Amino acid sequence: VAIASPGKIGLVRRVEREPALDEVVTLFADSVDIVLTEGYKWAGKPKIEVSRAARSTTLICDPSELLAVVADHPLNLPVPQFDLDDIVGLADLIERDTVLSGNVLRLVNSALYGRRGNVSSVRAAVSILGLNKLRNFLLGLSVSRLWSRVRTPDNWSMARFNGHAIAVAVLADRLVQKAPIEYPEGAFAAGLLHDLGRLMIATALPDEFQRIHAMRVSSGKPLVQCEYAIIDTSHAELSASALARWNLPAPIQKAVLYHHHPELDPERRPGGVQPLSLALAVANDVANSAGHAIADEDAREAPPARDALSRLKLAHETDLILATLEEDLQPIKASM
Repeated sequence: VAIASPGKIGLVRRVEREPALDEVVTLFADSVDIVLTEGYKWAGKPKIEVSRAARSTTLICDPSELLAVVADHPLNLPVPQFDLDDIVGLADLIERDTVLSGNVLRLVNSALYGRRGNVSSVRAAVSILGLNKLRNFLLGLSVSRLWSRVRTPDNWSMARFNGHAIAVAVLADRLVQKAPIEYPEGAFAAGLLHDLGRLMIATALPDEFQRIHAMRVSSGKPLVQCEYAIIDTSHAELSASALARWNLPAPIQKAVLYHHHPELDPERRPGGVQPLSLALAVANDVANSAGHAIADEDAREAPPARDALSRLKLAHETDLILATLEEDLQPIKASM
């Protein structure tokens, strides 16, 4: 619940006023890490202990040592108190989780952000990516790891599924840097999770999955049309429903829902801003046409990359986007 010095060892500072979070970062980023109330471990350094439930009101350290309080409920203590929403960003900067920190640094140092390995701290990475983008990236990464453990039918390729998801995520993230798109910070997570419904059908409804595949091959009809014929819903609807249950941001849910038909998105945006679903649709088509399709049928149905990019008035950048795609993919593949 507090920034303090457990066991009276380490740096403790008292303050006369409530410091801004960037001030706290400046003071403590190299010497403080974060600990939850349940799971406190001695690390020989000052701590930020975070209370995540109203019942967690017991302080580990002596109140006289407190620098500040971080809690989701008011505590009657004579020190500054931060909201949990604020501390999330600070936690990302100083928690020093080896795996997640490594993934974040790989992302921010990738060609996708025009860098070649010159960012070495999580604090700098957060300032570059932005808190919302970082949250969505880590959310998407965490969800994608869950599906690596599921059993799939014999004719389902998890390698192709993962490759497609990563390619669409990277392409969507690239596109929102080049065109005016709503909620650009959600592009990567939306790309990574947009076809989750296809995996759900393959694992939970294997017989129906086989029938959908057979119908698609024999009839030449689009995937979504075959899905409706067999199970009366689509993988896009299933994906969006799953993301809603996991409380991913609403713009990501909507982009995933409409990624095959962004023209059906009922919301209209001012000033020429395009829906995230359109960027996702374009990224999906480009990935399929560039050799990153889940199924051969996806590649055959996809328009040429230049035609797909023309929907965002980016046809003139086709060669550059395709040329850098493989380089962009490497740090993300290393994180999966």
